[in-house]
Amino acid sequence: MRKNAKRSIIIVTLLLFIISCKQSKEVAPSIDISLKDEFKNNFLIGVAINESQIQEKDSLETTLINQEFNSITSENIMKSMFIHPFKDTFDFKMTDKYVAFGEKHNMFIHGHTLIWHSQLAPWFQEIKDSTLMVAAMENHIRTIVRKYKGKIKSWDVVNEALNEDGSLRKSIFLDVVGENYLAQAFEWASQEDPNTDLYYNDYNMTNAEKRQGAINLIKKIQEKGIKIDGVGMQGHWHLNGPSLEEIEKSILEYASLGIKVAITELDINVLPNPWDLVGAEVSQNFESSEKMNPYANGLPDSVQTKFTKRYKDIFKLFLKHQDKISRVTLWGLNDSQSWLNDWPIKGRTNYPLLFDRDFHPKSAYDSIISLKVKEEKQSIN
Repeated sequence: MRKNAKRSIIIVTLLLFIISCKQSKEVAPSIDISLKDEFKNNFLIGVAINESQIQEKDSLETTLINQEFNSITSENIMKSMFIHPFKDTFDFKMTDKYVAFGEKHNMFIHGHTLIWHSQLAPWFQEIKDSTLMVAAMENHIRTIVRKYKGKIKSWDVVNEALNEDGSLRKSIFLDVVGENYLAQAFEWASQEDPNTDLYYNDYNMTNAEKRQGAINLIKKIQEKGIKIDGVGMQGHWHLNGPSLEEIEKSILEYASLGIKVAITELDINVLPNPWDLVGAEVSQNFESSEKMNPYANGLPDSVQTKFTKRYKDIFKLFLKHQDKISRVTLWGLNDSQSWLNDWPIKGRTNYPLLFDRDFHPKSAYDSIISLKVKEEKQSIN
């Protein structure tokens, strides 16, 4: 009896260990299929990576990024406050590591972003003379693009330059230089690396007025004979919007300009928004409340079902227009790392990505993969 009792204790202990391991991050399950392999003939599948991931501090994260994605975007490190903190000082340390990560893992490397009004180096904001601002912008763009020529394969040259009504945002660049700063930014980047793809990137690009503003912006650059290769439609979307019809209409209208369409910064927000929230402007902030954080203890099955269907429907649309789409990039690796946990209300629990907080694929992931399996079966038949 004593031997049997000991044996039972050992078996129970092993079972508990196995269960705990399956639930832990350290031994996330190995997946035989992957997003990048399933969509390799359709478009690039990308992910935004943070500083820790660039430095490969977590082996699981590195493995998962390498397993699932063939394109990377730097989440923050290339914004001017980090890469060009002082007028005469560039800090390329982290960007060098980012590029090295991409090269090591055979990734398509995207640069984000050259000109943006937010997360702007303070010294930029002190410039009030147009000649000095043009010189500063030109030096900033030329220096960075030249350094990574042939390595960074595409750039968000200008980020979020439009208001919701399609007019130009009142930024320091517009105030000091005027609207020609947009065309100049693309011209300088193209001169330094004619072979890299140059994008205009913005959120709410499916909204009619903003879409028309983006089309006007792109046309003006094209009319000057300046290279612009694509538009980045930020996919900071929600369970119920924008509609698939508006997403499709936007893809078609941008593509009709003869440019590529990239779906950038994709995540699906499952939480309620404050009533006066507009777009994805990072400066917006609101007070927390239980009503605004309803799923702190987990996502209900009913919402998970909607979330899964939403991702499936969106990717089905992407496949329909795969000839126009160059890249689809998720804005983060897993739910715990999403910016939406802290925006526009800090400390919330959101579930916007394809991998949960333990780095396990969700049913939304499976639903996307199933689209490709179905497509392959139909092609065989």
